[in-house]
Amino acid sequence: MSEKLAFIGAGSMAESILIGILNSEFYPKEKIIVTNKSDKERLAFLEKQYDVQNSDNKQKTVEGADIVVIAVKPYDLEAAVTSISHYLNETQLLISVVAGVSTDMISRLIGKEVPVIRAMPNTSSAVGQSATAVTRGKFAGKKHLQTAMKLFSTIGTATEVSEEDMHTVTAISGSGPAYVYYLVEAMEQAAMDAGLDHETARKLITQTIVGAGEMLQTSGLNPTTLRENITSPGGTTQAGLKSLSRHNFQEAVMTCVERARERSIELGKKL
Repeated sequence: MSEKLAFIGAGSMAESILIGILNSEFYPKEKIIVTNKSDKERLAFLEKQYDVQNSDNKQKTVEGADIVVIAVKPYDLEAAVTSISHYLNETQLLISVVAGVSTDMISRLIGKEVPVIRAMPNTSSAVGQSATAVTRGKFAGKKHLQTAMKLFSTIGTATEVSEEDMHTVTAISGSGPAYVYYLVEAMEQAAMDAGLDHETARKLITQTIVGAGEMLQTSGLNPTTLRENITSPGGTTQAGLKSLSRHNFQEAVMTCVERARERSIELGKKL
């Protein structure tokens, strides 16, 4: 196990990864330190909530850390990396979970041959169910990749992909939970409009989502077959699906994913 894990950035993504790591006991809390740009109140909250260290001193945060996780917004990345580059060295591993930004760009900002791994987890890491894609930069070797895969495996699944696929991954699994929550919002509202109380609707819909995911994971059947298996001719499911089709549901989802992918590309080009 590494001696120290440092987080640069203390937002929702950093927190969800932190929760997952602590729940898995992969890192003890006393070996984790968190910093951010200037929000001391947020750092104090994380320290109180999770009993980890916090510091507004970038040198103290980074020096001695075997792994440094960059978890900031894309437009804050340049300033964040610049603020710590002087304290980084080639024996450390830097892991970026920043959407859209390539490992080459991060390496240029560092200005040293520090191994860089780019990862795209999602906020389900907080409950150990993230789907994380991982790719390595030119200075990262197999050992660095293995370290990153092991770390992200503690918060869900970890899959190696080529860097050119990371924009698509960002649009699918990075943003994907939000699409599901948006669907759930609509289903809940429809249920309540039909007279079902909110608590009952939430309970039934949540288990429906969980159960469908488990079927996809374990049944060995593809989604088309699973859908067809519960779509009886002339039945309620078919009626509902026809309505979705009339509203171009599949096209809307595909456009949603493509636009998210395009935005990932745009964010990377802004640096």
